[in-house]
Amino acid sequence: MTHIFLYGSPATGKTTIGKILAENLRLPFLDLDKAIEENAGMSISNLINSQGETAFRDLETKALCESVNPIDKVIALGGGALLREENRKLAEANGTILLLTADLGTMLPRLKHKPNQRPLLAGDLEANVKAMLEKRKPHYASFPLQLHVDNKPVEENALQAQIKLGRHHLSAMGAYDVIVGNVNNALSVTNSIVVTDENIARHHAETISKLNVKTIVVPAGEEHKNLETVQHLWKSFLENGLDRKSAVIALGGGVVSDMTGFAAATYMRGIDWIVVPTTLLSMVDASLGGKTGFDLPEGKNLIGAFHPPKLVLADVQFLKTLPERELISGMAEVVKHGIISDVELFELCNNGLDWIKQNLEEVVKRAMAVKIKVIEADPYEKGFRAALNLGHTVGHAVELVSKFDLRHGEAIAIGTMVEAQYSARVGLASQSAVAAIESALQKLNLPTQIPEQMSKAEIIQAMRVDKKKNAKSIRFALPVEIGKVELVNVDDLESVIDDGR
Repeated sequence: MTHIFLYGSPATGKTTIGKILAENLRLPFLDLDKAIEENAGMSISNLINSQGETAFRDLETKALCESVNPIDKVIALGGGALLREENRKLAEANGTILLLTADLGTMLPRLKHKPNQRPLLAGDLEANVKAMLEKRKPHYASFPLQLHVDNKPVEENALQAQIKLGRHHLSAMGAYDVIVGNVNNALSVTNSIVVTDENIARHHAETISKLNVKTIVVPAGEEHKNLETVQHLWKSFLENGLDRKSAVIALGGGVVSDMTGFAAATYMRGIDWIVVPTTLLSMVDASLGGKTGFDLPEGKNLIGAFHPPKLVLADVQFLKTLPERELISGMAEVVKHGIISDVELFELCNNGLDWIKQNLEEVVKRAMAVKIKVIEADPYEKGFRAALNLGHTVGHAVELVSKFDLRHGEAIAIGTMVEAQYSARVGLASQSAVAAIESALQKLNLPTQIPEQMSKAEIIQAMRVDKKKNAKSIRFALPVEIGKVELVNVDDLESVIDDGR
């Protein structure tokens, strides 16, 4: 079970935010105080006044126990609900606790608006609130996941709560959940088969065995993202008796998820699949959006289909065994997402690689949220979703010409820099924005220049073949400033990379 518990001092908006959060995630909502009142047949104020706080806390514990049934939900807790250790242990064992905080200036007007509903704060309201906050300060501070809710609209607070929690529900192209969490706790599988690669099978054999399902192991590497491997998957699905009611679990990076998703999309005209990404690149990019496919010798992802998964489950523990070069490669997509739509995420990237390694969960959650926001607005890439192609038109070509000696993210970093420089030359981006992008990439040990030995003609030819071409011109997503990009059709490809070396 993965319930969401909203906790914090009175008047921090737990109920208001909780209702919107539950609606966004398509989950039921429960206000624990309302449940207590229904069980007691009286208001909490009358209950405390007539029977005392201990009786109220007993009913609170009873209501909490009843709430943690198998149906996941968003639960708004009273401001002292987890002071009892048994209540806290119950909540922690059955979900995630997000503590909401607010300044006194925000809380007091809300509390004064309903003066008779808080019997524990009766009398000098301001003095009593200050005393309560001081007394509970160590308790509230002990919760690692916190969201400050001052000076933001309630809808924005609900969105920020989703980012903090790592929970999203996508509905624009099929309906599925995206969860950042522990794979063993959050994944329940039946009538399924796991597809993974040789590297994951070697490093995570114990995790795979706990899933207790059959496993197909494919060769690792972009060079195996081809029709031959997809045919092997189709044949394996048949040999293992998969039918229209079966599901396939893609456990791996972008190569595994792209091919597995395509195989699932085309096997028996489409079966369900689940993505468990194991690389940073796949967590923040490849696993989201329902794009599936494989490569041809002429270019990447030229054959594919939109086939959204039933669930994306990102467990950052997988990143602990990721080679450093792969982790760095994934950060190119994180930087890209910051450039597109999240200035704060971009600034986090400037903290450097050591900081990133210590804060991977925060980085993954914020980067995922950017892509989710874009693909929900434009699921089939009819418009602004093309912004996610920032760095990819040049990057895919560079990657192909390198014969995949360059990692995907390394090529995308080069592409991002080349396209940013072009954007400045045509008057869209400022030189300060270009310098900021270059600095962020360099702090993460990502390359920023096309290798000298690469043929410009080959790169341009690869760009023309790339799947994002539009008639005689190619649409580029060009950075304007950090947090903003513009879609531009370009005819003269030579001019894009003239100064990109």
